[in-house]
Amino acid sequence: MSLNIPLSVPNLTLDILENIKECIETGWVSTGGRFITEFENKIAEYVGVEEAVGVQSGTAGLHMSYRVLGVEAGDEVIVPTVTFIATVNPVTYLGAHPIFIDCDDTLNMDLDKLEEFLETQCEFTERGLKNKKSNRLIKVLCVVHIFGNPIDMERVMGIAEKYNLKVVEDAAESLGSYYVDGKYKGRYTGTIGHVGVYSFNANKILTTGGGGMIVSNDISLLEKARFLSVQAKTDPLYYKHDEIGYNYRLTNVAAAFGTSQIDQIERFINSKIKNYNLYKEEIANIEGLDLLPFNNRTRPNYWFYSVIVDKEKYGIDRDELLSGLNEVGIQARPLWGLMSDQKPFKDEIAYKVEKARYYVDNIINIPCSTSLTEEQLFKVIEKLKEFKE
Repeated sequence: MSLNIPLSVPNLTLDILENIKECIETGWVSTGGRFITEFENKIAEYVGVEEAVGVQSGTAGLHMSYRVLGVEAGDEVIVPTVTFIATVNPVTYLGAHPIFIDCDDTLNMDLDKLEEFLETQCEFTERGLKNKKSNRLIKVLCVVHIFGNPIDMERVMGIAEKYNLKVVEDAAESLGSYYVDGKYKGRYTGTIGHVGVYSFNANKILTTGGGGMIVSNDISLLEKARFLSVQAKTDPLYYKHDEIGYNYRLTNVAAAFGTSQIDQIERFINSKIKNYNLYKEEIANIEGLDLLPFNNRTRPNYWFYSVIVDKEKYGIDRDELLSGLNEVGIQARPLWGLMSDQKPFKDEIAYKVEKARYYVDNIINIPCSTSLTEEQLFKVIEKLKEFKE
């Protein structure tokens, strides 16, 4: 009998139906309507910024973020090799090139290697920071808070200032994560770099079905992004367009989901914390499995739970465990394939990608839905123990 325990699914309640009913009755189902503004305001208030711009996906948000920060064809953008491909694809939409940096033991970008790359492989010119190997300008650094685990933004911003780089925070996975110590104490991921982007895909901590949000402390960047997201209408009455825009605005129906979901985010995070701690306690007793910790000095949202499989101690390797769990109805997933190994990016620069290769071969992500029950969690633990035996 299949257990049917999914990896990460939405936690939806029927109170959303009143919002959807209003969308239908008023006819505001597309890129206009009161829920868009309401959802933008609620996100902005929650993370502590003045404004936010709703878009149709996190990918769309990243595309516009790179553009409003000045990335052009022939430029380069520094990105992590450990991330989902949506971080990288928008770089290429603009005709620019990614530079891939290895991860550290948190799965986030290795900031030591980032600094080493900038120090040894780049030079300042009159036009800006130049990659000595490619002769291209580097304008933007994009960091990702992998699985909701905040990277050291104090150090990131120091590096960016030294090398005159703009910072995009891909906070698609980390809505609700914040810093509890240091320079950015009390600040949420996504609100520290020049631009931050959240995703509301169905597997995220809150969902609008699809959708995303751009935040920034620079209102002019948000105004530019909002303008571009509605096809860059210079004169909306007479449909005049002075530059290329996109059909990227969040829909009212999606926002109607979001206004309900954001009110529950702390409850969702508390569920994630409770289940993470239960897993941690139980997995500590299974030789050969280690639950990846989250960073100190932060309150993460605990979006995904990553387990490192040591074949020598556990008895089977990650892929055998992955197959076994899925066969009994426990949905588990590996880490994404490294971006620097993907076919579209095989000719791009990858700097000392080493540690990421270990993690891509040995990590498994286990069920972590905010609606995961204790009974389901212990079924997962039971199977993890069985496969070892």
